[in-house]
Amino acid sequence: LSAFTEGEPGEGREPFELPRFWDALDQTFKVTSQEATKLSLAFSRPPLTSAEDCRKLSEDVQNAILAVATVYYWLPKGQGTTLRKMVRDATTEVVEGMIQLTETILSAPLESLSQEQLISTGGVWEACEQVSNLPRDNQAAVASALAACLGVVKDALEEMEHALVEGQDPYSDIVEDEELGFRGNRDTYWSEADRKLLSSCMGLMKASKACLKKVLAVVKAYGKADSPEQIAQLDDLADIANEISPSVDELALSMYPPMNQLAVRLNAAKLASVLKKVLEITKTSHVCPPSEEGWVQFLTGAVDHNMNKIKNFTQGQL
Repeated sequence: LSAFTEGEPGEGREPFELPRFWDALDQTFKVTSQEATKLSLAFSRPPLTSAEDCRKLSEDVQNAILAVATVYYWLPKGQGTTLRKMVRDATTEVVEGMIQLTETILSAPLESLSQEQLISTGGVWEACEQVSNLPRDNQAAVASALAACLGVVKDALEEMEHALVEGQDPYSDIVEDEELGFRGNRDTYWSEADRKLLSSCMGLMKASKACLKKVLAVVKAYGKADSPEQIAQLDDLADIANEISPSVDELALSMYPPMNQLAVRLNAAKLASVLKKVLEITKTSHVCPPSEEGWVQFLTGAVDHNMNKIKNFTQGQL
């Protein structure tokens, strides 16, 4: 590990190599998993482990965790902030898992292996196994981040479509309560004017899904992580695309009755501006060759079209 313990790359003598980094990270996660097993077994039944063995065990655990952290810090930001965040999250989970296991052992009597200790040990194993699922470069990391955003947006869209199909009363799945008067309360219904506005908001939500789907496809097809510029462009794309799902959620929440049309307009405008930014960043990056510019144009038009309709429907609210 000596090559990995010299601080950030650039400070050490050797240039950074991604394959060597992954070999080292795999190795340190594997060692940590084994140390968790040893620690857990040592405290699974009486008699109590000797002071000397305890010292050796805790030293080994500490060294394993330090090695994991050291290798993580060896990954430079220049390899991609999206990739680095995913590796950091995985590393944090391993460290936190080991802390939890240690605390569980310290707080449990030494009669037999407790359920908590078993769960905590399994937690460390699981966290250590995650290393094999991590994306290996920034292109894969950004594709994975976009796929996660797409999943959230799909769910929000399906939920809203379901509410609209439920008919006049989106709360019909809530048990009727005469005292609360759910069914008689006009606040649980959409007016005719609300429904007109809703269809354009749905258009905007559908454009969000289409946008993420297309961007994910071009990142997979054309995305590269060979140069600092390509890596930075992918990070920019992931950062702005990350704003889509919270913006879709905010819009969806404001669409439920009693609907405040002005709030809907503001949330729609925020989502539209995020989508336009995503499309613009895509268009100017290496993931968008001339052959892909058509759908960027089309989706930009779809966002504008729906947003203009929303503005027209809510003109009286200003």
